[in-house]
Amino acid sequence: MTEFEAKRGLAGERVLLGVSGGIAAYKAAELVRRLRDAGAEVRVVLTEAAEHFVGAATFQALSGHPVRGSLWDPNAEAAMGHIELARWATRVVIAPASADVIVRLAHGHANDLLSTMCLATTAPLALAPAMNNRMWLHLATQANLALLRGRGVLMIGPGDGAQACGEFGPGRMSEPNDIVAALSAARAASQPGPLAGRRVLVSAGPTYEDLDPVRYLGNRSSGKMGFALAAAAAELGAEVTLVAGPVSLPTPAGVHRIDVRGAVAMRDAALGTLPQDIYIGAAAVADYMPARIAEHKIKKRVLEESSDSADSGLILELVRTPDILALIAAHPQRPTLVVGFAAETRDLAESARDKLERKRVDAIAANRVGQAGCGFDSDDNALSVYWRNPDGSSGEAGLGPAPKQKIARDLFNLLLDRLPIARRDRPE
Repeated sequence: MTEFEAKRGLAGERVLLGVSGGIAAYKAAELVRRLRDAGAEVRVVLTEAAEHFVGAATFQALSGHPVRGSLWDPNAEAAMGHIELARWATRVVIAPASADVIVRLAHGHANDLLSTMCLATTAPLALAPAMNNRMWLHLATQANLALLRGRGVLMIGPGDGAQACGEFGPGRMSEPNDIVAALSAARAASQPGPLAGRRVLVSAGPTYEDLDPVRYLGNRSSGKMGFALAAAAAELGAEVTLVAGPVSLPTPAGVHRIDVRGAVAMRDAALGTLPQDIYIGAAAVADYMPARIAEHKIKKRVLEESSDSADSGLILELVRTPDILALIAAHPQRPTLVVGFAAETRDLAESARDKLERKRVDAIAANRVGQAGCGFDSDDNALSVYWRNPDGSSGEAGLGPAPKQKIARDLFNLLLDRLPIARRDRPE
């Protein structure tokens, strides 16, 4: 493990995950997977109530460790297992954290394995609450949360939305990816990362080029890869600006977000943030936009001369959109490292190398789209990365297939650890 890998995500962390009773306990299984993707080792403690919703065998398979549930396990407690676990953990996370667990932690109870370990550990504690919205808003719950926050406990969520009880409001447990992002951001804030003091600009998502007030030209980019890159940069300590096209994604923790719609607005927003130390152009910017935007909705035209009244075709005049990547690469305030993305359906290596030279950037991350489980709309991705060295030589490496959060961290690790142009200007 390199020094940069050790600081990425949650690598090297020993996370003790407590799962309390509630329907949201099913999300904890996915959380184990995401924590491990972020580099953490995970062990799980189930409360008695949690075992009514989820099984220990699931968590044992996902974590790779036996699951603990009872303070009275004669085999584990023969060697004071609850103290051993409390000392093993570098971070304790309870997800979901029920109202009952919150009140017991707030008042220092130690009547089961989870609450006892929370008293016995010196590791930082984070809670992802989950409960009915009225329970969440109750004065007693809010008073208990205030006590815990005053002791430095990190609260992650909850979110608003539909609940299993049929009601709507605050109390939904945060999604596993959001919990991992919040933990990673908290870790980054507590220790300087390799990008501390550096400014990183990421563009993400599609652009929508309006034809009229109703229609637009666009593409299928979800923005997930660019948002994962922004989150990874923040985890590494950078001051991150994210210029996002029209997507429905939450802003990563610690990231400044600028929302835009079209390519011209994205260009103006990106150039307006310069100077930056690193630019990663992950946005799928439309290549063309209408020469004119119709003031009113374009109506279908019927050929009056046609006996069958068939609809006529429509001819659109299109012009090129600004080449944001090339503009930033040639800018007087050019970032030290400029990285572009290339989405290809064929000839991936040839197209990526051509783009690398033609745009005069430092690296191109190419991904093959149009395949199931990879690229647009997917949570996973695979990249082929090509770069130019200052001496004129070139290099390449493959990343994934893997979740986009892991791909993002691995790409930054590659940029920081292998590219000479990054090493020569690496922050100490």
